[in-house]
Amino acid sequence: MTQQKSEVKILNVNKLKGKIVENEMNITTLAKRMGVDRATLYRKINRDGETFTIKEVNLIVEILNLTTEEAMEIFFKDFVA
Repeated sequence: MTQQKSEVKILNVNKLKGKIVENEMNITTLAKRMGVDRATLYRKINRDGETFTIKEVNLIVEILNLTTEEAMEIFFKDFVA
């Protein structure tokens, strides 16, 4: 069974927000550290990460000190078995 593109959720928003809090940050702080506008980051998160670039994902992984496993669980939610 294949999923239609509109059904695929790339980003695990709850895990990402949890990691942001674990790092004693909020969306505004993360956006500043990434060099993007807070509204832009909120919009990308609310779209389940569909518009994140690879560079942005790498920045988030670096800033939040995510392990490879954590990054996969957060950014490839429906693709990790």
